[in-house]
Amino acid sequence: MTAQKLDPHSPIFHSVRNQALSPMATDPAACIKNVKRLVVKVGTAVVTRHDGRLAVGRLGALCEQLKELNSQGYEVVLVTSGAVGLGRQRLRYRKLVNSSLADLQNPQVELDGKGCAAVGQNSLMALYDTLFSQLDVTSSQHLVKDSDFRNDSFREQLSETVKSLLALKVIPVFNENDAVSTRRTPYEDSSGIFWDNDSLAGLLAMEVKADLLVLLSDVEGLYSGPPSDPNSKLIHTYIKEKHQAEITFGDKSRLGRGGMTAKVDAAVCAASSGIPVVITSGYATDNIIKLLQGKPVGTLFHKDAHLWTSVNEVDAREMAVAARECSRRLQAMSSEDRRKLLLDVADALEANESLIMAENEADVAAAKADGYEKALISRLALKPGKIAGLAKSIRVLADMEEPISRIAKRTELADGLILEKTSCPLGVLLIVFESRLDALGQIASLAIRTGNGLLLKGGKEARRSNAILHKIITSAIPDSVGDKLIGLVASREDIPDLLKLDDVIDLVIPRGSNSLVSQIKNSTKIPVLGHADGVCHVYIDKSANPDMAKKIVRDAKIDYPAACNTMETLLVHQDLSNNDFLKELLAELRREGVTLYGGPRASSLLNLPRAQSLHREYSSLACTVEFVDDVGAAIDHIHQHGSSHTDCIVTEDHEVAEMFLHRVDSAAVFHNASTRFCDGARFGLGAEVGVSTSRVHARGPVGVEGLLTTRWILRGSGQVVDGDQGVTYSHKDLPLQTQI
Repeated sequence: MTAQKLDPHSPIFHSVRNQALSPMATDPAACIKNVKRLVVKVGTAVVTRHDGRLAVGRLGALCEQLKELNSQGYEVVLVTSGAVGLGRQRLRYRKLVNSSLADLQNPQVELDGKGCAAVGQNSLMALYDTLFSQLDVTSSQHLVKDSDFRNDSFREQLSETVKSLLALKVIPVFNENDAVSTRRTPYEDSSGIFWDNDSLAGLLAMEVKADLLVLLSDVEGLYSGPPSDPNSKLIHTYIKEKHQAEITFGDKSRLGRGGMTAKVDAAVCAASSGIPVVITSGYATDNIIKLLQGKPVGTLFHKDAHLWTSVNEVDAREMAVAARECSRRLQAMSSEDRRKLLLDVADALEANESLIMAENEADVAAAKADGYEKALISRLALKPGKIAGLAKSIRVLADMEEPISRIAKRTELADGLILEKTSCPLGVLLIVFESRLDALGQIASLAIRTGNGLLLKGGKEARRSNAILHKIITSAIPDSVGDKLIGLVASREDIPDLLKLDDVIDLVIPRGSNSLVSQIKNSTKIPVLGHADGVCHVYIDKSANPDMAKKIVRDAKIDYPAACNTMETLLVHQDLSNNDFLKELLAELRREGVTLYGGPRASSLLNLPRAQSLHREYSSLACTVEFVDDVGAAIDHIHQHGSSHTDCIVTEDHEVAEMFLHRVDSAAVFHNASTRFCDGARFGLGAEVGVSTSRVHARGPVGVEGLLTTRWILRGSGQVVDGDQGVTYSHKDLPLQTQI
């Protein structure tokens, strides 16, 4: 079969390219870019505590966020609620203090809301003024009424005043003047221009031509039902056509007039006018800053939301269920057909190498323009020969012995009752990986070889490369299996929902930073296989061959500094501290561009900058150097500061080497060999889904065997247990090759 080559001018290719190039297609939060002016509305439930008193800590954190944004050049307008609730609390206290015993025995008359507003507004603004003053920020107070906005001159003057204040880096603080409001009912007023501070914030955002409106609430965002209901799900992007009929709103605000209904109404109105809106929690200390950094926070409202691909995508559960159904059809194929499928994938990748490289170059250029770190860009870029190497590893997998239904043990339980322990796929795998592009090809080919369904989520910095790789690989899958065998998760917003699917996803494998792995482990009940850090050590013993040690250390650090099996800490026997060999080795590392840091002893003896931590994965041309007393001290150091990934000893002393190999509790332990050998392809596994430092299921580079589990098959001829009265157990081992 001739490998399918995608035509750069074909509709198929353009659909892939458009999906890859459009940030809205893969990450709706990417639409919040180039924001300069934003309106932030803080609700009563955020401003006050449950007892009605001011939540000073939350307000302080909010003011610190706004100060940070102000100093970064953002223009911030604040709309605040809370005056009525605060005034009511103060007046109740004052009335209590001035009450006689007789007064206390009579029911309390409800306080007038307008009076509460007048008293509370004064206290609320005094607090804002104090907090902002402590942060060297100037604020201004603006009380407005609905009727004010009937006047075109007022609206024009309002915009000019706000513009002037923002130019002076002043933060205008707005509130509805409830003390003189002409409102007839809680949700309607005399003119219908606005009816609470949520709608006021939306109106102001339009009046001052804001780039973003943020509505702070006491929950993370908009849920499909009451947030207290465990079946409710956070809606990351609101799509009116999809969500309007599905959402069940809970109670309105516990203190203010609004609630989520009012926020959604205001958000829909502002978004329809072209202003992106996000509803998010005001309880978090940095949600606004995270939002402006492009992180998925809260619920996004946007006028183009209905056009994004997420509208037409299946939900997380449907994607996982489809992958499982396709995997079962894949398992039903013959071993030779699965082998042929892998060969077709390898051929397709090589045939489309130019397309893959073009998309990858676009990703690299975008990453550089966005200011990504050099280490990430290094991992992102496909080096010459990478696609050929990937295709070669896939062919190695194809030529391996059939892994599915392999018999590991055969036992005769009783006469005519034969039990087999056989290998079988795990089911559905969710792989979350960052910028290493060969990961997608390796993982997809391993899933095909082992009969597993697969869901993939790559980093947004590689969205073009991942999209074209996914398209090429799935184009080789026959219709009898279905291309939904391998699903590409479009947005990181889908990850939280996928991590909840412990009934349809069987294993999560994160490949990336410590924070990524830790976050996933803390967010799911699904078993997680992987490693958080790659803090690999090379220990040079006093008996080491100097030339060999130099060669190993250079390779372990310089061959590919961004890899997880790269040496991050060089441990040296103390007897070598004044040895010319060590001086030459460190000089060679410096010539290669390696920045050296020292542990407590080495920093002093070698005059090196002190390492911030002895548990540090640099993922770049940098490493830590430290002296240890002997091999026992080296082992203790590795156990205390390592990550159980890969550790190496360089020594000519066989007894010392064996001590190191047997006592170091890491997934891979080497003697006189570079840590860079810890790799699935180099181990002969064909490919790997990652390196596991877990002690359950699989450890070290995880290839085919790590994606399989076992099941028991029992063949009988009508036997029954019947209290074990009629069964004579033999439990006799049988040869594996014996045919039944």
